[in-house]
Amino acid sequence: MQYPLPIAHLIDAYMRLPGVGEKTATRLAFYTMDMPEKDVEDFSKALIQVKNDIHQCPICGNITEKEVCDICSNPNRDQTTIMVVEQPKDLMAFEEMGEYDGLYHVLHGVLSPMDGIGPEKINIKSLITRLQKNDDVKEVILALNSTPEGESTAMYISKLIKPAEIKVTRLAAGLSVGSDIEYANSITLKRAVQGRTAL
Repeated sequence: MQYPLPIAHLIDAYMRLPGVGEKTATRLAFYTMDMPEKDVEDFSKALIQVKNDIHQCPICGNITEKEVCDICSNPNRDQTTIMVVEQPKDLMAFEEMGEYDGLYHVLHGVLSPMDGIGPEKINIKSLITRLQKNDDVKEVILALNSTPEGESTAMYISKLIKPAEIKVTRLAAGLSVGSDIEYANSITLKRAVQGRTAL
């Protein structure tokens, strides 16, 4: 039995979201259909508003509703350090931690030749231009995920920055709190040994 066309279209729309398969999309579509009309209107307004009012900061690539994001426009931030992250949600995680007060640069992805994502498809060029125009920056922290794509992106950016004689660092990585050494893979153990600190 086929669903009526409006429901089929709604299911298809939900399936475009990452990680949402047909069963979940169908469940969401029927849940949406049973929502009060006001809630559906508010939901649709929120979707339209985020598309119309949110854009990328022209300096760092973070999401903002202002011309320049609050971080880039804050003169009290440490102007000598830029942390490079993959997505705006990564930036938010560091901000919630409250231990970092420098600037950011959001790539909006990582290099992935298998998926056709090269340097021109992520926000690398603007990072290099930013560093060339700003003599205050002394360190770039590469805070990318420890995936093969994240590692290759970090290496690529590092090679581009090194000639400028700006210090390039990587986040310490290794064993997470509460984990057992016997279950850690060799890459995790290697990073843990390399990132060891004095007590």
